[in-house]
Amino acid sequence: MVGTSGSGKSSLARRISRQLGIPHIELDAIHHRAGWTPLPAEQFRAEVSERIGPESWVADGAYHSKLGSLVWDRADTVVWFDLPKAQVMFQIIRRSVSRAITREELWNGNRENWRNLFALRPEQSVIMWAWTTYDRNRTRYLAAQNDPAFAHLTFIRVRSHRAADRFLADLTPH
Repeated sequence: MVGTSGSGKSSLARRISRQLGIPHIELDAIHHRAGWTPLPAEQFRAEVSERIGPESWVADGAYHSKLGSLVWDRADTVVWFDLPKAQVMFQIIRRSVSRAITREELWNGNRENWRNLFALRPEQSVIMWAWTTYDRNRTRYLAAQNDPAFAHLTFIRVRSHRAADRFLADLTPH
């Protein structure tokens, strides 16, 4: 499951996991240690590799710079949650503000913090991260669909929440 931060990919991945009765692997939860400290690349790769060993799973996230094609090499399908940029931005702002207000724990004790919501550096603000990576992600996933290295994959591009609901309605275990 891929898509820009804030698109809803983790929520959709959890729904797929429940519907198919297979494990859900949230790459953010593995990567972000306490204090938002990133797991070193080699350890991250090893932990992800171990978790995607079983036959069936749904993973959400990309981390191409640290994982390369590890996840995609072991996958049979890539679902791309490709919502319009304006919708992604609305969702991520709403989600981030809500998380900051409620102090919801994300992973390993990490929480959204007000200061980072207004930061202009993408490394600090998930909102700026979504804004700056949206176009790059679209280019990457469009190209990947035609890349011979990923010919073994079925690509499913989901462009709305309604389309996601239709996709789930048609999804059945193998």
